[in-house]
Amino acid sequence: MQVILKQDVEKLGLAGEVVEVKDGYGRNYLIPTGKAVLATESAKKAVDNQLKKVLEQRAQDLEKSKETAEELQNTNVTIAVKAGEEGKIFGTVTNVHIADALKDKGFDVDRRKIQIDQDVRQLGEYTATINLHEQVNATLTFWVVKAQD
Repeated sequence: MQVILKQDVEKLGLAGEVVEVKDGYGRNYLIPTGKAVLATESAKKAVDNQLKKVLEQRAQDLEKSKETAEELQNTNVTIAVKAGEEGKIFGTVTNVHIADALKDKGFDVDRRKIQIDQDVRQLGEYTATINLHEQVNATLTFWVVKAQD
């Protein structure tokens, strides 16, 4: 029996794939739970059309991510923190601080996609990697400066 997967099924296939399964597995598990539909000609055409739309959307997302990465690499970010006399800061600068600073600059970046390359415990210049897409990473240079009292 051939079925079209509506969602990813472990050890069977990804959503949108046409797979061959045993009749009982398809009729008694995959189709009733909504994980697959019977692979008729009309269902195959509908999945092909939907797959084309998904691929177009992914291509647009990739282009947008590349543009955003280029803008981010040309952006200067300064984070003001409390610091002691010798340049040692109180606490540490985290990806949340960077996300807030980027939001002030007009970029909406999820904090979980920001990775700081090293611990930020001193004033100075640092870099962070921002994962914008599966294939696109941007390197952001940011400065940690002493806050004015």
